[in-house]
Amino acid sequence: MAVRIVRLGSARTETEGIRIGTVRRPPRGVAKAEFASQNWYDVWFPNLAPSPETIKLGQAARTPAQWAAFTKKYRAEMATPENSHAIALLATLSQQSNFSVGCYCENEAHCHRSVLRELLAANGAKVEPA
Repeated sequence: MAVRIVRLGSARTETEGIRIGTVRRPPRGVAKAEFASQNWYDVWFPNLAPSPETIKLGQAARTPAQWAAFTKKYRAEMATPENSHAIALLATLSQQSNFSVGCYCENEAHCHRSVLRELLAANGAKVEPA
């Protein structure tokens, strides 16, 4: 049992389980009824997505210092009681279920899901290696 960190829209693995979209907006041009069948996500959970302001910081980050500023702001957002409880819940579920969380970004190293991976692991989640 474990949580996988995935790129939404990528092919699913056989044991992946439910796919949770941790994105601010649904995929453009895709009917809601087709989100799961097109490998986007089964459940949308925007609570764990960066705020629009923070997303802009991450997308504009070109230097390590800029990326660090994004990471700091996103971590602060995830430290709120609502979001930290959600992370703790997912960490606990990963002990008994297979599921995945993801985002659209091509490069995980330059995406909030890399930070989410760290936060889940810090909360005791069983996380599949990258």
